[in-house]
Amino acid sequence: MAELGTRYLGLTLRTPLVASSSPLTGTLDGLRRLEDAGAAAVVLPSLFEEELASESLAVHHALEAGTGVFAEALDYLPDRESYAVGPDAHLELVHVAKRSLAIPVIASLNGTTRGGWIEHAHLLETAGADAIELNLYQVAADPAHDAAAIESREIELVEALRAQARVPLAVKLSPFYTALAHFAQRLVAAGAGGLVLFNRFYQPDLDLETLEVAPQLTLSRSEESRLALRWIAILRRRVAASLAATSGVHSADDALKLLLAGADATMLASALLQRGPARIGEIERDLARWLEAREYESVEQLKGSVSQAAVPDPESFERANYLRTLRSWSRDRGH
Repeated sequence: MAELGTRYLGLTLRTPLVASSSPLTGTLDGLRRLEDAGAAAVVLPSLFEEELASESLAVHHALEAGTGVFAEALDYLPDRESYAVGPDAHLELVHVAKRSLAIPVIASLNGTTRGGWIEHAHLLETAGADAIELNLYQVAADPAHDAAAIESREIELVEALRAQARVPLAVKLSPFYTALAHFAQRLVAAGAGGLVLFNRFYQPDLDLETLEVAPQLTLSRSEESRLALRWIAILRRRVAASLAATSGVHSADDALKLLLAGADATMLASALLQRGPARIGEIERDLARWLEAREYESVEQLKGSVSQAAVPDPESFERANYLRTLRSWSRDRGH
């Protein structure tokens, strides 16, 4: 039987199938179900610094309301400590998950200030996280900030976090950097032990009845994994870091293609929300059958064997593939 084990962020995983951040990883019951179904590791929902700040501000306004009119009202206000404001609930989930599960527990962090990133990363590590996934997500909407300045701040942030943290750090990237390969190399040089490709952003929508901006959640499809496939294939052997693919992993075929391109881990969320945690076991069995049918001894033997550095035509991952794809549309339809 083929060996399905892999290494990711220095962690030994039983298979490359990791349960990514989703509502399923937000409760101990969900985490246990994922482990029982075969998840090799779990990524917890992100701790959002801006959400914590918003909660704290809301409580402050509620407690102070009316005190300028009725001074004696202060005597009736509950203590601030009575309110569950701050990261405590999130940190408790990290703690109980680490205590209850036998698989690696990866925390996720989305900060807004340098101090917040560093403080919350330390708290997540202290709570027991085996690694921390950093979500470097921002919309660069201010025309006064150029790309070079934004990238430099992110590099400096990773350097600062690496100087403080003892656990491995992965950076979850967006695909919107102009020179992604160069930026990836800079992140690894700054201390990132892994790169997660790619952060799947949820775009705003407009409600035609209320004319308000409304959030719209759409689960991923298999085709979306191709963007990660291209860049993992390009980065394999070019960066000395683990590579993980996320978005669009719904089947063993999806996972196999990403592993062939060079992924060390493949992360699932939408597939598990649609079909339940048992989907992990189904994909694992299909993965094992494919390897055995083709006489692969292990996932390690498979990984990166069709990366850009390994194929006879490296340009197939670049512009040449675009031209070939355009021509295939007509050819496939007999035109």
